[in-house]
Amino acid sequence: MTDAPRWRADLDLAHTLADAADRITMARFLSADLTVETKPDLTPVTDADRAVERALRDALERERPDDAVVGEEYGDRDGMGESARRWVIDPIDGTKNFVRGVPVWATLIGLQVERRTVVGVVSAPALGRRWWASSGGGAWTSAPAVDARRCRVSAVGAIENASISYSSLVGWEATGRGEAFIALLGRAWRSRAYGDFWSHMLVAEGAVDASCEPELSLWDLAALQVIVTEAGGRFTDLSGVDHCDGGSVLCTNGRLHDEIMRSIGS
Repeated sequence: MTDAPRWRADLDLAHTLADAADRITMARFLSADLTVETKPDLTPVTDADRAVERALRDALERERPDDAVVGEEYGDRDGMGESARRWVIDPIDGTKNFVRGVPVWATLIGLQVERRTVVGVVSAPALGRRWWASSGGGAWTSAPAVDARRCRVSAVGAIENASISYSSLVGWEATGRGEAFIALLGRAWRSRAYGDFWSHMLVAEGAVDASCEPELSLWDLAALQVIVTEAGGRFTDLSGVDHCDGGSVLCTNGRLHDEIMRSIGS
């Protein structure tokens, strides 16, 4: 028996939260009066980021009052981040895109139980796409006027035949892996910086064979992990550890994982 029925109510709730987030973000996307500020880490935050996280926290307080909530904008506000069940929220993954009018951004909603992600929803309304998964229930994606279809990773087994996606080169240089990473991209059949959540969702769909980023936070990764693994992929940090809070990610179809890890160094 799979775990899928066990998480059905939580997955349904995550979809409801994503619907609420989509209404807020789409109302503010391309808005002339969008408020943009700079956080202490020098990354941008908008009124939409904060509005989404507040709305989702309020909904979770009503629907799952005993669960912890950790989010990008308000952190572990209630000091419950070590609870057995915690929701992990990135209200807008790709805020720089959102600010500039680029439609590649999404709300990420994950539920972790004992630090294992069991439910994940990634909603990208400006792209008209959503991806979701629950432990044992497979990974799925949908688009307007198209029935939901199951996600499965590719079967590509050689770097020379692989499509690899990333977000930028800056982080690789900062971590001392710049030359190794560029050399890896040079070996690949194709490389593109699709960026942020999209790189990893394309791996889950089988459209891209590997994606990696050297500097990330828990909320960037939690929702993605279960979607990639339920699609048959492998999702670790750059040292090969299977978790979401290692500060980096390597996401592959599984066949390429070890070789890429060796190529860029752990």
